[in-house]
Amino acid sequence: MIPSQFDYVRVSTVDEAVAALAEHGEDAKILAGGHSLLPIMKLRLAVPTVLIDISGAQELNYVRVDGDQVAIGAGTRHHDLEKSEVAQAEVPLLPHVASRVGDPQVRHRGTLGGTVAHCDPASDLPTALLALGATVVVAGPNGRREIPITAFFLGFFETAMEEGELIVELRVPRTGSAGWGYEKFTRRENDWPIVAAAAVHLPDGSVGVALANMGGVVLRAEAVEAALAEGKSIEEAAALAAEGTSPSSDMHADVEYRSHLARLLTQRALKVAAGETEASTAESTAA
Repeated sequence: MIPSQFDYVRVSTVDEAVAALAEHGEDAKILAGGHSLLPIMKLRLAVPTVLIDISGAQELNYVRVDGDQVAIGAGTRHHDLEKSEVAQAEVPLLPHVASRVGDPQVRHRGTLGGTVAHCDPASDLPTALLALGATVVVAGPNGRREIPITAFFLGFFETAMEEGELIVELRVPRTGSAGWGYEKFTRRENDWPIVAAAAVHLPDGSVGVALANMGGVVLRAEAVEAALAEGKSIEEAAALAAEGTSPSSDMHADVEYRSHLARLLTQRALKVAAGETEASTAESTAA
């Protein structure tokens, strides 16, 4: 299908983007890479009257160390995150997950801020960011504010951003050489995960675990995290992965199978993070 008619505004700074959002109101949408927004516009699931293109805002393109955190500009493309030496050294889970997003075309156009703002429950990088306990920095007419990622995803395609705001930065803890794992199950290599699990050892000694496609948003596997904190084994903790989730049933998998995948992939990710096994090389094998 063809999108409905819209006006196009190109900006080169965050301040210009905020001003354009204020001028055009709730009918305006931010365009970064376009790989999330344009497909739903073609289906008329989104019908903005104005697109504000921020791809020229170079101040949003960076990966750098800031104290005990890594700061990543919202305009950073998946490919740049994958190849970032800073990210590889300081938070290696993210460049690994970025390398498994879609195909090269998607990775060269899609942005980190865009995939977080899109709030798709089956999205790879938001799952990893949730496991890391990231902070989302947004800018709007009242300045900048920080939102814990645990409070950012409110529902299917719904976030905690207010009207006139856009994501400008993601901040994650520096995990360095601490263990991590990411496992996902797909029908084909470039597909969205039917289920995915991310696990990472955090600087405070805890283990962050998150799941994709087990509810209306990406979810923290809180029962798993609590069990690990109590000293339960990986197998015992992973058996709780489906608790507190609400997976859907569709042509790819029913609720029972998604729950099985959550338990299986969580166990695999935890074992990789603990150094007990190597990461899976295939994305489409589930016992």
